[in-house]
Amino acid sequence: MSATLSQVRLRDYVLSCGLLTIPILVWNMAFTGFLPPALGSQEFWRDIPPMVTYGENLLRLIVLILPFLMPLDLRMVSQRRGLTLFTVGMVLYFLAWLALILFPQSRWSLSWPGFLAPAYTPLLWLAGLGLIGRRLYWPGPYRWWMYLWLAAGFTAFHVAHTSIVYERNY
Repeated sequence: MSATLSQVRLRDYVLSCGLLTIPILVWNMAFTGFLPPALGSQEFWRDIPPMVTYGENLLRLIVLILPFLMPLDLRMVSQRRGLTLFTVGMVLYFLAWLALILFPQSRWSLSWPGFLAPAYTPLLWLAGLGLIGRRLYWPGPYRWWMYLWLAAGFTAFHVAHTSIVYERNY
């Protein structure tokens, strides 16, 4: 029995690049409460300029929704390299969090590069997603490099935000 068009489309969206983001989203929800107090929700969002807040949140929303509209396709060499970059970036992102959670008073965690590591390491896994997701499910003017620009913009705002928090607390 053949699948209907709506079933195929639903399956396609479930098996999208967005599937790769689920471990990261679950990680963030599970471990945010264990981060140092400066990275806690209330302190993290206190007195952040509106331009940074709105820019960061808008671009976060876009870079997290777009992968669910990109086919998870690994036929091209560049897409397989994108999966490698995504995996390495995700591991580095998790390690950046673990350093802050397990060793909050270490020289690394109290340094600017260490404190900001969870803000700049997403660029790696986001770039990996951009390389994997070469197109959207429907025809249009989208090009894979557009996602890279959006990811870079989000990362820039996220690093600016976290830098403000770092300067305020250390």
